[in-house]
Amino acid sequence: MEIAEHVDMLRRQGELLADAAERAGLDAAVPPCPPWQVKDLLRHTGYIHRWATRHVTECPDHVLDGPPEEEILRGGAPDPELLGWFRAGHAALVETLTAADPALECATFMPAPSALAFWARRQAHETAIHRADAESAAGTTPEYPAEFAADGIDELITGFGRRRKYQPAVDPGSDGGQLRVVAADTGDAWSVEAREGRLQPRRDPKANAADGAGCTVSGSASGVYLYLWNRLDAGRAEVTVTGDEGVLRGWQASVRVRWS
Repeated sequence: MEIAEHVDMLRRQGELLADAAERAGLDAAVPPCPPWQVKDLLRHTGYIHRWATRHVTECPDHVLDGPPEEEILRGGAPDPELLGWFRAGHAALVETLTAADPALECATFMPAPSALAFWARRQAHETAIHRADAESAAGTTPEYPAEFAADGIDELITGFGRRRKYQPAVDPGSDGGQLRVVAADTGDAWSVEAREGRLQPRRDPKANAADGAGCTVSGSASGVYLYLWNRLDAGRAEVTVTGDEGVLRGWQASVRVRWS
């Protein structure tokens, strides 16, 4: 996806997040993120939007540290003003990314074609997944465009999955075990292999081949996206899981993404 497409998705997903939060109410529970309430979700995501904006406007040469999560959840705006505060921060991020120089140089924390491409993509998916949290609080489940959802699966597997802190140690006896992920509607596929005690992810161009896979996860890109982000179980995501789930369990237990 292009930068402008990611910014457009960021705009839309943030608007839908705010709408779902308003329907649910500030005190509603957020089932995928216990013990959060919607007010916590808005403060967390609103902080992240402002944190991301600082990288684009201040152009630091290192990723900016943030306060502990407990402090973030005490910040933001008072409850009566919280939705407006969230919407303002989201709009500022969209405006900042839209106006940014494509040659922008600033810190990132995963490889990308450019710093601007990184921040646009990361914030589009950060916001989209937290939109799912808001929808869950409102009793609904989102459906994402297939291309965007596949892009989010790719970011999770080949981006976060290659970061050292998300490469969990696994039982040495698991070496050779392979998790295969297939987005059936886009034809995209990925593999995560247990090798030398760690999980090693990669893109796989052979979407229809499952040779060597000990476990395969397949379904629509939107369903797989939510499933791998631990937002829906396989049944609700309409995802099919076949084979030995050992590598899958290692992945799900370890790749629980934090905000930096």
